[in-house]
Amino acid sequence: MNIIRKPFRYSFFNATSIIIALNLIVFFLTMIFPRLQVYLGMSYFGILLHYYWQPLTYLFVHSGWSHILFNMLALFFFGISVERAVGSKEFLLFYFLCGILDGIISTVLYRLLGITVLLVGASGAVYALLFAYAVIFPRNVIYIWGIIPVAAPLLVFVYALIEITSQISGGSGIAHLAHLAGFAVAWIYFVARMGIHPLKVWKDAWR
Repeated sequence: MNIIRKPFRYSFFNATSIIIALNLIVFFLTMIFPRLQVYLGMSYFGILLHYYWQPLTYLFVHSGWSHILFNMLALFFFGISVERAVGSKEFLLFYFLCGILDGIISTVLYRLLGITVLLVGASGAVYALLFAYAVIFPRNVIYIWGIIPVAAPLLVFVYALIEITSQISGGSGIAHLAHLAGFAVAWIYFVARMGIHPLKVWKDAWR
């Protein structure tokens, strides 16, 4: 069997809630000790200084209340559904692999663009989870602001378009490249690890 596609034995231990709790703990610690953001957030210069933990720890650092609130709400709603569907071990591999690769890719791209950023937050991993949710539950409908119904795959395309146009226009301070990288890494994960082609899934679901 291809080791890349070797499945885990299914188990569920609510890893999503554990990740949310860790995010909240780190958030309050950075409020008490703001300098922690520099050490735990991810930057090109941090890696040069041998802060090799940053590709992992940046996922737990958030810049403000709205930042952590929206990320944790999305992690709760999408994460638990995805985790129940694939099992906690597969979920953890997906979440952290996508998050770590997303951070590395984003940091390299920003460096190539001559932009210095301190990358913080679970947004890239959360976008990967949104992508996973749309692949696993392609016919599910998500209600924007609790009112507007949008099919999960369509929401992925809408967000991708928003991130592309926002990155081109610039000026918002949001790591749009990180969000887009989250989608890209998730796509590759499904193809390489799961043997699932997202476009085919969406096409078959809405045929």
